[in-house]
Amino acid sequence: MILWCCTHSSSRHKEQRTEAYSQKRTESSCMMSAAQSQSTLEAKLEALQCHFTWDLDPSRSKLFRLRDKLEDIGTVEGYNWLGHIYNLQGYIHYQLGFTDNARSFFSRAAEAFRQMRNTVSDEGPWLVVNYGNQAWLHYHQGNKAESQAYLSKVYALMTEYPSPSQDELHPEIYAEKAWTLMKFSREKKQLAADYFQRAIRMQPDMVEWQSSHVLALVNVFKHSNKNLSDDILERMKIAKEHDPENLYLAALYLEACAMKGQKIEDEARELARAVLKKPVSSYSGIEPLLRLYRIYISMDEAIDLAEEALERHPDERYLKRCVATCYKMRIFLHRDSPLEHSMVERAISVYREVISLYPNSSLKSKIALANIYAQSNYSQAAADQIYEELLESDLDPKGAQMLYNYYAKHLHFIQKESHKSIEYHMKAAAIPQQSFYQKNSVSILERIRERNRNRMCGEIEEFLTNLQH
Repeated sequence: MILWCCTHSSSRHKEQRTEAYSQKRTESSCMMSAAQSQSTLEAKLEALQCHFTWDLDPSRSKLFRLRDKLEDIGTVEGYNWLGHIYNLQGYIHYQLGFTDNARSFFSRAAEAFRQMRNTVSDEGPWLVVNYGNQAWLHYHQGNKAESQAYLSKVYALMTEYPSPSQDELHPEIYAEKAWTLMKFSREKKQLAADYFQRAIRMQPDMVEWQSSHVLALVNVFKHSNKNLSDDILERMKIAKEHDPENLYLAALYLEACAMKGQKIEDEARELARAVLKKPVSSYSGIEPLLRLYRIYISMDEAIDLAEEALERHPDERYLKRCVATCYKMRIFLHRDSPLEHSMVERAISVYREVISLYPNSSLKSKIALANIYAQSNYSQAAADQIYEELLESDLDPKGAQMLYNYYAKHLHFIQKESHKSIEYHMKAAAIPQQSFYQKNSVSILERIRERNRNRMCGEIEEFLTNLQH
């Protein structure tokens, strides 16, 4: 009897161990299957063409600046690009941690595309990027089923609307990718121009693509410090004729003509009347037109034009920024001529307002305000205070580099502290970010070294040598 009980108990324990082992194997198998499923889903998402896979990788400060720039485009002048604008806004808001806003923008993007394309079907290849974005958003939120559903929508669209050219993306995808790269990265503007060219080759009837392709080419030349070629000028002229409502392009074309030595005053003033009638937008052409006025017509006329635009739309922050820029350039570039106290006060007032209206993207404006205080002799203490606050703030490397470069000049020209100025030029140059500010600081340090009059020349020599390695 005792033997039977022992045997029975041993058998029961063995069965329990077997069941437990089997359950663990099942759980382990399920976990492996889930992990493989997630890995497969992520691999499929990585293969999509959308903002989450385009290696945009911006800093947080860049995201805020870009968010504000997109808002300043508006919905009227930016109508042809509303889907692209909302898609990019969705991505930006997700990266900033505003997930609900991201979802809302992606939904608005899809609706904007449907309205703009105005086709019989609600869907088309223009939604591939948007659905890809939504698939990624749901994936990041842990909604695998929803993510898979949008992934299936992408596949369905790509099957129904294949690219006209084998082994290439659909022109709608090329165009959106090009437009996005233009907004994101100076270094990628040539790539943006190439993508627009590919899109146009397959779908040549899209006027806004033609215009944006030309704008991308102009940007490439502008950032390469090369003179605009006659070929690009001719392309601008043709694009302007095909897109007569695009006053931004018209303003850039006049500016290019002025650079070639052509007389443009009458045309510029006529264009100004047209721009003033447009809805407020960074796409309206007011910004390049004001730059044209400042350089080739009259700084004071530029200020008058900017103020007139603001008078018509007194609550528009974008126009306040345009006005502020005009006053800044007037103060900085005409230091030999006397400055009216009222002009300096107006510049300070409008810059303070601009800073409050762009709270997350106002570093340049704060530096400009500090320099206005200093260079107009309005208040050295106010300038120093702004710089001190900025130096204590949390900036990304690019922002810090820009700040150090400006502060170094402030130290040299205003405070006459040459040694401290050199230290800040070194700080700017040492940040591993290729930019105008790094090049400028390096160039200044090289000039100081070549003059060989400063007791820090030895340190500068050592610093520049180490910088090259």
